[in-house]
Amino acid sequence: QAVFTGRADPYDAGMRVRREVLGDAHVDRATAGADSFTGDFQELITRYAWGEVWTRDGLDRRTRSAVTLTALISGGHLEELAFHTRAALRNGLTPAEIKEVLIQTAVYCGVPAANTAFRVVGTVIREETTPEA
Repeated sequence: QAVFTGRADPYDAGMRVRREVLGDAHVDRATAGADSFTGDFQELITRYAWGEVWTRDGLDRRTRSAVTLTALISGGHLEELAFHTRAALRNGLTPAEIKEVLIQTAVYCGVPAANTAFRVVGTVIREETTPEA
């Protein structure tokens, strides 16, 4: 038997956090590309990943980014790793701290996974931290 807790729908909070963490351009691309096949999925991740998990008390966004990077490396999700590296920088992790996360993953996720992650993350960090000419 379902029990109504009176909690507000987390979609709007999720969209706000999703935009703050990933940036408007990324979210706009993801949502604009949604169609009748992928639209429900976009709604699901906004509501639950961003509205339920990323809005929780208990971990700050820097910590959530570090955990997310580790999980993505462990799962070999390189495309997600690239935009979550941008999110980690936006959430206040420094390139040096991200490097330490990657070194930690070498022990727990494997050297090959960390090696690939260093390549992906290094490219993103250079793109995000190199001043334009």
